[in-house]
Amino acid sequence: MDFWVRAAQLILSLSFLIVLHEFGHYLPAKWFNTKVEKFYLFFNPYFSVFKKKIGDTEWGLGWIPLGGYVKIAGMVDESMDKEQLAQPPQPWEFRSKPAWQRLIIMLGGIIVNVIVCFAIYIMVLAIWGEEKIDQNKMVNGMAVHPYMEQFGFQQGDKVLAVDGQKLDELQQLGGEILIFNMRHFKVLHQGGKIETIVLPEDIGNKMWENGAEKNTFGLRPSFQKRIASLRNRQLQELA
Repeated sequence: MDFWVRAAQLILSLSFLIVLHEFGHYLPAKWFNTKVEKFYLFFNPYFSVFKKKIGDTEWGLGWIPLGGYVKIAGMVDESMDKEQLAQPPQPWEFRSKPAWQRLIIMLGGIIVNVIVCFAIYIMVLAIWGEEKIDQNKMVNGMAVHPYMEQFGFQQGDKVLAVDGQKLDELQQLGGEILIFNMRHFKVLHQGGKIETIVLPEDIGNKMWENGAEKNTFGLRPSFQKRIASLRNRQLQELA
């Protein structure tokens, strides 16, 4: 039963995204007075589960849940219908519109996809927030990959600054070393000693070769338990 519920949720969510994508083509086409012959969720070879004509557009539901489409007059699309192209162009057809209008109609779906991605990301951050690790609350400091200890890092260190910039949050620091070639670290050791560590210029390659690109810096076990406890408490409150 759980499988079918998850399958239904997947199809429903994909259907929502498909409809939004196709509206990205439909709306500019209508704005530019282009005839839209069909608007379908899912594909409908041979027959349709549901269809109804409203104005010039046939709205329908297909039976193959692999996508959807809008059929715009004068445009060769997934249906590969080329009969219209044999006739003289009509003012309401896609091929009669200026190039900039045709471009907007074709890019409409992609533009909607980008907008939806940003909207979903903003909603996720607004509801669940972004998980950040505050170094000031890490009593036992951070865990250090054994490979990094040869450069002066120690278990329980706190990174105060990277390349002269203050660092309060420990997030994907190992990945940032690889991507942005960060090399100068101001580190507070557990004994209270502050040291400046300069990594070699080819540190990214060396980390990769020695498997230190992942879990370069992380949480020590006691802090991990505290995070897990907080997560469990939040889940219980939501339940």
